[in-house]
Amino acid sequence: MAQTTSRRPAKIAKKAAAKQATAKPVLLSGGNPQIAKGDGDAPVQAYIAAMPGWKRDVGRLLDALIVRTVPDVHKAVKWNSPFYGVEDQGGWFLSFHCFTKYVKVTFFRGTSLRPLPPGESKHKEVRYLDIHEDDLNEAQLAAWIRQASQLPGERL
Repeated sequence: MAQTTSRRPAKIAKKAAAKQATAKPVLLSGGNPQIAKGDGDAPVQAYIAAMPGWKRDVGRLLDALIVRTVPDVHKAVKWNSPFYGVEDQGGWFLSFHCFTKYVKVTFFRGTSLRPLPPGESKHKEVRYLDIHEDDLNEAQLAAWIRQASQLPGERL
């Protein structure tokens, strides 16, 4: 009898771990994936894989464009958003976040970019770019990414 009860919690724990490993991430309001914070490429790729519909393709394209433009980029997920930075610049230069009808790219020192990204912010230096389905100018985005990566990073 003692063996049965001692095995039972182990079986339950194993099933719970397997269920958790295969569970899909929760989508928060606007379809933004809820991904545990973490450093490196793995949590960013988990976030992108959980992005709904056409936004996943935008996430893949953004990530590939950032890596191609800034080969030594550092990645993390914080506050359910991927962040990108350069170690030598002391912080983050860009993040993005899913909303219902678009993906919002945040340039933390966006007021220093030329031309200015179109979205204004209540924060002094921040500028935004809202990417809607089939609405991406890769050349302009790559230019902003290049410029942003060369500016002092934002410590968050």
